[in-house]
Amino acid sequence: MVRGPPVVNEGEKMKAVGVVVEYNPFHNGHKYHLDQAKEQSGADIVIAVMSGNFLQRGEPALVSKWARAEMALYGGADLVFELPYAFAAQNADIFADGAISVLAAAGCESVCFGSEAGEIDSFISTLEFLANHETEFQAKIKKYNALGYSYPKSVSLSFEALEPDGSLLDLSKPNNILGLQYVAAINRHGSGLRPMTIKRKNAGYHDEHFSSETIASATSIRKSLFSNGSNMESIQSYLPRSSFHLLMRYKKHYGRFHSWEDYWPLLKYKLLQSSPEELATIHEVEEGLEYRLRENSLHATSFMEFMEKIKTKRYTWTRLQRVCLHILMNVKRSEMQAGTAKYLRLLGMSATGRAYLQKNKKVLGLPLVSRPSASKDLLELDIRASRIYSLGLDGDSQDRLLKEEFSQPPIQIQDKKTSC
Repeated sequence: MVRGPPVVNEGEKMKAVGVVVEYNPFHNGHKYHLDQAKEQSGADIVIAVMSGNFLQRGEPALVSKWARAEMALYGGADLVFELPYAFAAQNADIFADGAISVLAAAGCESVCFGSEAGEIDSFISTLEFLANHETEFQAKIKKYNALGYSYPKSVSLSFEALEPDGSLLDLSKPNNILGLQYVAAINRHGSGLRPMTIKRKNAGYHDEHFSSETIASATSIRKSLFSNGSNMESIQSYLPRSSFHLLMRYKKHYGRFHSWEDYWPLLKYKLLQSSPEELATIHEVEEGLEYRLRENSLHATSFMEFMEKIKTKRYTWTRLQRVCLHILMNVKRSEMQAGTAKYLRLLGMSATGRAYLQKNKKVLGLPLVSRPSASKDLLELDIRASRIYSLGLDGDSQDRLLKEEFSQPPIQIQDKKTSC
């Protein structure tokens, strides 16, 4: 039986909780997060802001944003908005600024994120501690940077050097770091959102191996997919049935999952045909990095080999991947200005999400965009990202995927329990 949208009484307010996601791919841990976010916040709907076809770590998503938005809807989200490229492919503080501004504009009352800490008080206390030691903290970061450490490592070492007590966060943990940036962004923009966190279960963010019967990291799932080729049975128990089905459908329809290796020939060409001066205008290319990139691209035969050649203690793998992505996209510094989002790009909605939009459309904090043709200038970077992303496929698959960017209306599902 197909259910229609819920009945909403005139004047009745629908309470929304927001989540910041990438779903690369959507797995059981993500399902747990959505369920807990809704339960602990007491919200009527879950609003997800999701990175598009390229992700915060500077890599292409396994499957397109449309496939991942559909996974999110069947997994428990009610509205899925795209996080613009100008925020999605950035460091943690800018990523958080963009995500929080989207959720605030969408009318969320709270934001729930996963963390290693699992309780919100330590995030509040840590921000207060850092504010009280701001001058000393920044000086220590500069000192460790000068010693050749990467920025994230410098932050972690500087925090440890301030000798925080046990009630504060462990800033060597990736989800604690990102969560702290969400809470900081809420404070910076005065959005009024209530931050909430739940403890991550079993798998760590970077775990490459399965360590549980039902919960695995997205990293380990992707590694298994690429290692086992067409055999997808190894990941089946770690995904909701809808996600597994959508992955299989995408592979059948487009012939592959996306990885950096698909884009390596394009990146290598861009590096070799560009002058150092041209590369130096690209976002995040600085400190003479353009010379290291050009020199090492000439003899590398794969993206992985290239990354291993250019990796140093000063630059994290993630930072270098983002640099490579911006070069592939030809994104200039002027195109990646910080701040807040300027629009809400709707990717999908459940029946409950549709009812929420019908009731709140006139009071959203940003213009609502459902198709790029009406706002091409505003969405230029996102459209460029979709065009480049499609080049990772072969032949007709490129054209089919690219058409989605301009012709695909927001995905709508009537019943999350109905098989996709």
